[in-house]
Amino acid sequence: MPEASGAELTSKENIRLMVEGKLSPEIVNRLRRIAIKEEDRFWKYLEVLQERVGFKEKILLRLSDHQYIVAKGGERIVKCDCGQEFGDYRVNWKLSSLVHVRKTCDEMKEVYPFLPKEMPYPEEGLVEVREYYCPGCLAQLAVELVPPGYPAIFEMFPDLDTFYREWLGKPLPGENPEWFQDKTLEEISHWAVK
Repeated sequence: MPEASGAELTSKENIRLMVEGKLSPEIVNRLRRIAIKEEDRFWKYLEVLQERVGFKEKILLRLSDHQYIVAKGGERIVKCDCGQEFGDYRVNWKLSSLVHVRKTCDEMKEVYPFLPKEMPYPEEGLVEVREYYCPGCLAQLAVELVPPGYPAIFEMFPDLDTFYREWLGKPLPGENPEWFQDKTLEEISHWAVK
């Protein structure tokens, strides 16, 4: 059987199968070895993601298994694949999620049952496990192991304008340096006023 070309390997159907976790390991390994990536691979990927969600807003970037940055009415917001909106992507989406905090050893053992008995669990009072869930579909979106009182970690805050302009060669409409400013503290300061 002849070796498939890079374009054949990265067909939209193969990208769809990869997103679904159904692409064979052999093809995934061959994809990893392609020296020159096709210019349209990212666009095919976005098309596949867009077809999988139930909303019409254009996906600009995938953040996680269930979350996307989308364009909505001139704004850029975080949205779950169920349609739940988390607001401006410049504000840490975790502030709009449901949070379950595990503080005791017994609570932590529920999520670390695989640890051998001789290995210590995180020490009570020194760390807590925070689980973040979508208020719309209850999908688990993130987990943090942090000291009590530590602010929610803002794991991914991409510079979309630079990415689209310099890496993809297709600037986004409404490009503006203000889009790459963390607005989380502004949001929290509004809470204090209320």
